[in-house]
Amino acid sequence: MSEDRGAVVVTGASSGLGRETALALARSGFVVYAGVRREESAAELQHEFPGSELRPLLLDVTSAESIRRAHDRIAAEIDPGGLVGVVNNAGICVSAPLECVSIEDFRAELEVNLVGTVAMTRQFLPLLRAFPADPSGKLAGRIVNVSSGVGRLAAPFLGAYAASQFGKEGVSDSLRRELAPLAVSVSLIEPGAILTPIWGKLSDTADRILGEAKPDVADLYRNRFTSFVTANEERANASRTKPADVAKAIEHALTANRPKARYRVGIDSWASTIASRVLPDRVLDFVMAAGISAGEKHFAAVD
Repeated sequence: MSEDRGAVVVTGASSGLGRETALALARSGFVVYAGVRREESAAELQHEFPGSELRPLLLDVTSAESIRRAHDRIAAEIDPGGLVGVVNNAGICVSAPLECVSIEDFRAELEVNLVGTVAMTRQFLPLLRAFPADPSGKLAGRIVNVSSGVGRLAAPFLGAYAASQFGKEGVSDSLRRELAPLAVSVSLIEPGAILTPIWGKLSDTADRILGEAKPDVADLYRNRFTSFVTANEERANASRTKPADVAKAIEHALTANRPKARYRVGIDSWASTIASRVLPDRVLDFVMAAGISAGEKHFAAVD
């Protein structure tokens, strides 16, 4: 292990991008506090990487008490100035027509993806500021917020998720400008479609939300929504972007002398960014509607 790499916190490390990132950073020499919500997830991580560099940490980003306990443990275990960075990766995806999404589900989306990011950042900023700046005096600790290609282009049936990711983008921009004079960098990771366990969770959540909605309302959206979910799953399965690509971008943000403000990972992430900048809203609306309509016709032909 390289002693000068220091410690990092990664939230949402039980599966998907967070798990891949925690393991990759531990292998590269960081001490990684891998935030998980269940003891079983902690045990699985420790089994996969038994070295002392990986330290599973029970952490619920929606609980102020849980965040405080995590902070106190880390502060007690590392040297002053030993925290290099916080990777705010924890997230959920509520996908359903907004008319069907309960206010409770909408709040949960914001609490995990957006409020949790802010709460973690506020709690750990004093430790990040204590990390010694590089020889040029430009950098100390680093914050890395994992957003999404949806953070810049809102698709139908992802309104709640887009609200949380648009918010994370805005918060990150403000933080980056506020913390620059304090030598703390803020970077955004914007992955495109990647095959991770979130897709199974998304389908389960979607089925539950439609089942809880009024039947006459759910029926208004069901065919188009089913087409949308299936198309997204197919994109994720066909994607050449891997979780390791995201982990690589996060490591760069944690180690580069001049980390980027944004890391777009995957061709579709770049395409979404370009489309949102150059295409008029009406054209984007038409393109998205045409894609969903084509899916509906395919399902009708199969039936």
